[in-house]
Amino acid sequence: MKLGLLVGYSPATMSVPMDLIKRVESMGFDSVWTAEAWGSDAVSPAAWMLAQTEKINVGTAIMQMPGRTPAMTAMTAMTLYALSGGRFILGLGPSGPQVVEGWHGVAYGRPLTRTREYISIIRKILAREEKLTHEGYHYQLPYRGEDATGLAKPLKSILHGDPALRILTASISPNGMECAGEVADGVFPIWMNPERFDLFEEPLEKGFAKAGGGKGLSDFEVCPFVTCLMADDVEQCRAPIKQNMALYIGGMGAREKNFYNDYAKRLGYEEAAIEIQDLYLDGKKEEAAAAVPDELVDDVALVGPEGRIRERLQAWKEAGKKGHLGSMLIGGGGPALEVLAEEIL
Repeated sequence: MKLGLLVGYSPATMSVPMDLIKRVESMGFDSVWTAEAWGSDAVSPAAWMLAQTEKINVGTAIMQMPGRTPAMTAMTAMTLYALSGGRFILGLGPSGPQVVEGWHGVAYGRPLTRTREYISIIRKILAREEKLTHEGYHYQLPYRGEDATGLAKPLKSILHGDPALRILTASISPNGMECAGEVADGVFPIWMNPERFDLFEEPLEKGFAKAGGGKGLSDFEVCPFVTCLMADDVEQCRAPIKQNMALYIGGMGAREKNFYNDYAKRLGYEEAAIEIQDLYLDGKKEEAAAAVPDELVDDVALVGPEGRIRERLQAWKEAGKKGHLGSMLIGGGGPALEVLAEEIL
């Protein structure tokens, strides 16, 4: 099992924590991951990091697919991969309708259909076996819409890409996991209980079967986001995690369609998920955070004193031995990073 560092997207003032990144690189961390929402993009910081490091892989978790054409993403990924000696990892996600339609100004469409088409196009570009064509729901190459000039022709990338470039997707729903197993090299679950791989196993196996060629977990990485906050006060450590989980379980989506709420139910917290959503959508955000069970936080995060974190890490290490996860992508950290490195690496 490997360790990665989540640095996310920048706050109001642009910053990249290069000292921290170089520190974890020296500790043996395998990867560091950027992100984007509706401010700093994921690509520019990734290029910045790759230029100032030597060994650590740099990935995007995630680049928003609807904000870029598949060809533009392939061009970006190929370029960063080539300049870094193969250290770039392409992480993709559909984002959500609020961001896609409100910020990017394009239709949200069908997220799983988009994922399949998007990755198929990128892989064709990387393989460079033939000129690029695609006929799908979201993408048509060459473009032949009513407003087309009629001058389009299939093209082949000038730059020779490497099909070994890894592509991961963000997902937690059963259908999303199946899609990831079919078309990607790995998946980012926003949370994971290392003792509940059964939630992912069946849909991933369905996806592997669709992919064919004997694909399985040995060809695929489960890379969950794991918040790690080390301090003597367990409740103090849980508090920011509860606020974040309340935002997702309660507010990331409509009452009838919230993938994170559904996931919390599958994790075994159905009553709490309903209560969190009711409170959050009623504007009671603090109450919603307080309704997040301690047990749920402890299932998916690492919090508390050093001894407590080391104890809980055993479940993650066991999951790694079973092949149920490839990398723990760590958010937070601080002094806990050394503890994680000592235990895992």
